[in-house]
Parts: sequence; C-alpha cells; structure tokens
Amino acid sequence: MRFFFKSRQFKIIAAIVGAVMLLTLIFILTGTRMAPHTDILGTLSAPFRSAAAKVQEVAADIAATYNEGNTLMLENAELSAKIDELNGKLADYEKMAAENETYKKFLGIKEEHKDFQFVSASLIARDSDDPYSGFTINKGSMSDIKKHDPVITDSGIVGYITEVGLTSSKVTTVLSPKITLGAIDNRSSDSGIVNGGLEFSKKGVCVFKNLARSSAVAIGDYVSTSGEGIFPAGLPIGSIEFIGTDNVNSSIYAEIKPFTDMKEIRDVMIITSFDGQITGKDE
Repeated sequence: MRFFFKSRQFKIIAAIVGAVMLLTLIFILTGTRMAPHTDILGTLSAPFRSAAAKVQEVAADIAATYNEGNTLMLENAELSAKIDELNGKLADYEKMAAENETYKKFLGIKEEHKDFQFVSASLIARDSDDPYSGFTINKGSMSDIKKHDPVITDSGIVGYITEVGLTSSKVTTVLSPKITLGAIDNRSSDSGIVNGGLEFSKKGVCVFKNLARSSAVAIGDYVSTSGEGIFPAGLPIGSIEFIGTDNVNSSIYAEIKPFTDMKEIRDVMIITSFDGQITGKDE
C-alpha cells in the first residue's frame, strides 16, 4: 500500500482532488460562480433534467387534450341532441303538412258529398300473402268503423273493410274478386260491374264487366261507382286501359287501372256513413 502512495497515479489523483478543492474554496470565497463539482454534476445531469421536462410537457399536453376532448365530446353530444330534436320537429311538421294536404283533398270530397262521414286511418301492415294488396289500418270499432265501410284515398276508391277489431281493421281492395260494385262510364254512361281477379291483379287492374256489345266505352274513359251495392255513387275508380271480348258470353269487358296505387297507400279515409248506406250485407 505504501508503494501506492508514492506512485505516480496517486500523485496525479491527489493533484486533481487538491485542485478541485482549491477551486471550490476560491469560488466559495469569491461567490462569483457555482462550485466546479456542482457545475460538473449539473452538466452530467442536464440531459436527464431535459428529458424530465419533456415528459412533464407531454403529460401536460395530454391532460389538456383530454380536457379539451371531454369538452368537445359534451358539446357534440349537446349538438347531436339539438339536431335530433330539430329533426323530430321537422318530421312532425312534414307529417302535419301532409295530413293537412290530405284533409284538404278530403274536404273537397266532403263538399261534394255532404252526407259522408269520414274517419281517417293509416296503414300499419301489409298482407304479404294477399295477391290483391290487402292491408291493415290502425282504426277499428272503437272509431265507429264497421264491416263493409268503403275505403278511399283522395285519388279514388280503394276497397272496403272486411274484418274489424277494436283498434284495427282489414281492408280488401278492388283488385280482389271478393269485391263486386256497380260502376258507370263517366263519358258514355254505360254501366256494369267491377271486380278483380288473380291474373288481372298481377297487372294491377280490375275488370269492368257485363258491358253490352253495343257499349260505347273507350280506352281512356273514367269509371266511377254507380251507387248500386255498398258503395255510394260518384267515387272515382279508375281509367279504362284495355277492352276485350268475353268468350263465355256475348258481352265485352274493360280493364280498369285504379286511380289509387294499392302498393303505395299510406293513409286512407273510411266512409262510416252516407245517405242510402246498406248495412249488414254479407260478402
């Protein structure tokens, strides 16, 4: 060990330590600067302190972003709620406007037929198994609806009520062979009966039958109810699209395209009462 204290390495180390201590004493006495070993430690630790500062900055940014994100999320939720509310009001307004327009048209019919009593209804289900486009409405006996009440739209006749529940009813359309109604050609005044059939229903038409060969009906003529049977007179049915000869007898027939598209119906009116109405009639 004594050889180490005499060695050159020890002398160098001792000189360095002595110099550091001397410089430290000088700086302490003068107060002009930090101690060298403090400077050295500061220099060595500077990268770590810089990294820590960066971490703190990133953490602060994340916290700020999170807070801003929460604020934006709340604002977006409020805006979405307001948009949903406005969309709801718009839908209600459009529904009311459509209903008002429908009522105006029906009021026109009411003016022409002051004896009619109406109940409005909306389609709630279509019968997918019915080839004649039958459907169910949201009104029943609680709304004074009865079996065989005529069903119409502002365009014309639809059919009639065939089944009645408390709050719903089944409608059978003029495309069905179950319906038979008296009809008249508005131009020629030729009269006959109208009903449906499977092959005709596929084409979306019903049949104007029992027309005499001398009949003057023509393609494009309008056909309305004649008032015979369960339907009041003067309800538009449709226009004649084709005229043919019945092979069974000597009469002719005409195919009628209903003014009301049965597949596009949304709202209807049921005529619950009119002058001369026949009640209790079986199908």
